[in-house]
Amino acid sequence: MVPALPSSPRLRVVTVPHTDPYVDAVLPPEVARVGPAHDRSPWLDPAYLTANAAQVDVVHVHSGFGHLPEDEVVCWTEALRRTGTPLVVTVHQLRAPGSTRHDAHLRALLATAEVVLTLTPGAADEIAERFGRTAIAVAHPSLVRPDPDGGAERGLVGLALGDAGTATDPAALVRAALSGAVSGGGRLRVFLGPGEHLPPDPDLAVAEGLEVVPRDPARWAQQLQELHVAVLPERCGTHSRDLEVCRDVGTRVVAPGCGWFADQWSDVVLYGDDEEHGLDPVSLTAAVGAALTRPMPRPADRAWRAEQLAAVRAVHAQVYQQVVADRVVGV
Repeated sequence: MVPALPSSPRLRVVTVPHTDPYVDAVLPPEVARVGPAHDRSPWLDPAYLTANAAQVDVVHVHSGFGHLPEDEVVCWTEALRRTGTPLVVTVHQLRAPGSTRHDAHLRALLATAEVVLTLTPGAADEIAERFGRTAIAVAHPSLVRPDPDGGAERGLVGLALGDAGTATDPAALVRAALSGAVSGGGRLRVFLGPGEHLPPDPDLAVAEGLEVVPRDPARWAQQLQELHVAVLPERCGTHSRDLEVCRDVGTRVVAPGCGWFADQWSDVVLYGDDEEHGLDPVSLTAAVGAALTRPMPRPADRAWRAEQLAAVRAVHAQVYQQVVADRVVGV
């Protein structure tokens, strides 16, 4: 049993970032989220935290700390200890492209956190091995509903080039994905964001079965729903929000062998791409072709997704209550 708290019945929780589709989904409704709602959270400033610690019961960090120097994160965790503010950390990504700073950030955060959460059992095992912390694996909940008026085009493969990361060869990605799409009787649609361009490759400029369209953030779920297969190009990713959107809308996923994408959703087709060995274009071509031979998955069952979300929120509520109760008992 969690002891009754002498403070407000609604626990006051700072989330970093303040708002985000995942953060918004998992936050228990009985919790009061503390602002301000800035893009860069002022709560990551040790002076701000120290001055306002009495206004908050728990700080929960998901992301949004990558811009900070390593020593500032250490100073911030020291401020948490001085003020007695409980920290909960959800590890979404275990690595960042071309960055050693992310490891240092995680070391400081996980050494301070009262409770560590992550999204898959595989990531929890990696956290235990690399950082010596036990992490609770909670599922990534549903984020979107499929458009009842939308539909997928059989044979259409999609690749969001902007997600490839700095270490990946974009031209090689496009060539391999295109080869798999065409060999499977389909075509490749490359999504580009503002300021992004198709790699300057003469073969791609005249390739058949290749189209380029703008990526529309407001319609991204619908754009994924139009696909038979979506290729995730991340070289050092751990988990993927797009994978969950694809599960929700019924789009098959081809994912790199790095990270824990197959733990996140077992019904994916893997190909070779990681920081150590780089892209294996032959395996990507084969994976896309194999994915096209499979039927498109059905959209995720909404009743099951609702039960999953309720369970995830319940875990968060229990964690918040427990860390605050532990601090009250320890005072």
